[in-house]
Amino acid sequence: MAATEQRTPSATRSGLVLLVVSAAVFLASLDLFIVNVAFPELGRALDASTAALSWVLNGYTIGFAALLAPAGRVADRIGRRRVFLSGLVTFSLGSLGCALAWGVGSLVAFRVVQSVGAAMVTATSLALLLHTFPPARRAHAIGVWSAVGGVAAALGPPIGGLLVEASWRWVFLVNLPVGIAALVVGLRVLPESRDEAETRRPDVVGTALLVLAVGLLAYGLVDAPERGWSSRVVLVSLVAAVLAGALVVVRAARAPGGTVPVLPLPLFRSRPFALGCLSIAAFMAAFAAMLLGNVLWLTGGWGWSPITAGFALVPGPLLAAVSAVPAGRLGARVGCGVVAAAGTALFALGSLWWVTQVGVEAHYVTDLLPGQVLTGLGVGLTLTNLSAAASSSLPPAALATGTATFGAARQLGATLGVALLLAVVAGDGTSLPTADRGWLLVIVLAAVASALALAVGRGHHPELRAAPARTR
Repeated sequence: MAATEQRTPSATRSGLVLLVVSAAVFLASLDLFIVNVAFPELGRALDASTAALSWVLNGYTIGFAALLAPAGRVADRIGRRRVFLSGLVTFSLGSLGCALAWGVGSLVAFRVVQSVGAAMVTATSLALLLHTFPPARRAHAIGVWSAVGGVAAALGPPIGGLLVEASWRWVFLVNLPVGIAALVVGLRVLPESRDEAETRRPDVVGTALLVLAVGLLAYGLVDAPERGWSSRVVLVSLVAAVLAGALVVVRAARAPGGTVPVLPLPLFRSRPFALGCLSIAAFMAAFAAMLLGNVLWLTGGWGWSPITAGFALVPGPLLAAVSAVPAGRLGARVGCGVVAAAGTALFALGSLWWVTQVGVEAHYVTDLLPGQVLTGLGVGLTLTNLSAAASSSLPPAALATGTATFGAARQLGATLGVALLLAVVAGDGTSLPTADRGWLLVIVLAAVASALALAVGRGHHPELRAAPARTR
């Protein structure tokens, strides 16, 4: 009893831990969405093309994806509180650097710094909550932690639109007061925890190869419309990306002793996990392409201001956040893979609506909003159930590694989606024909995700599956 009381903080203290962790994860998630609506203003202020600005997004998502698992592994060894708080400092400094950036190059560099902090915060957040909350209260804490991403997606566009009205620099400065407050409170309330048995270190070479592979692929796709698909630079980039990707797999299979491979290849022998990772990557590619494409269309095609476009994009993510919990219950009842496949199909139908209904004249309620309803519900049905299907196939000892890998697949998919969109629209999503091409790309990617999700099978939602046993 004494040991339990010593480990279990008071309700007030654990509530503060949840607040600090949620605030930090909110910032990391928010910066995936808040920058999209600032694209037009960034282009004008920095005199940069959409292709160049794509690295403001890709620099963040690539770094985030590649460093999630290594950050978690380092935290297991040296302390999760230490890495979490260091991540908050790194993210806040990166945000300040972004706000003071003097060009696209410096902005991208500071976005990479942000991504390092975001990976450190996200990789340690759930472990801190599980260490703080007793088993009887963990479901609530995990529910709040899971909902933060949906709330960030819903609030990102309108917050970005409001801040851009003052200056694009406020899109990054807004992180500072929240980050500093979370740091001050976190220093007082966060408990330290580590895995005393963990002695291995992350594979730095494998991580670098993964960053190189994804970066070269994104560069080749983004640069192709300007240089031409047959240009030497594009072809070399794409071939080198394939070679670097192959080296990632080889390195993971033959990782040196004492290191943790960047890809946990044994986990991919689980069919639900492997298909779940592929499906989430394809779906997040569709989601990222849809979000950026809609911003380009609303601000360019319909000529709306960033603030108007930001609020116009709220219904989709809001519906996704609201429908996530019911979607999890539905997946537990009829099968995660089936529900996720239905969600990705709804997402594709939403984009099909835009292809067939959106015209040059702005008719938001009849032309754009119905598609947002479909895509929003699709996101809610998909994310919860793909995550549940993938995680439920993992043994308990591999849950942390598998969750980090699944999260990395999400971010890498988003990077690919942005690159593919800009390749398809040739850097210009402001005319109706190019916007239609972007939406057709979303349909193809969502269809691929749907087929992969259907192949996942029933899967399970671990918490919901266990619920009946607790109530008997």
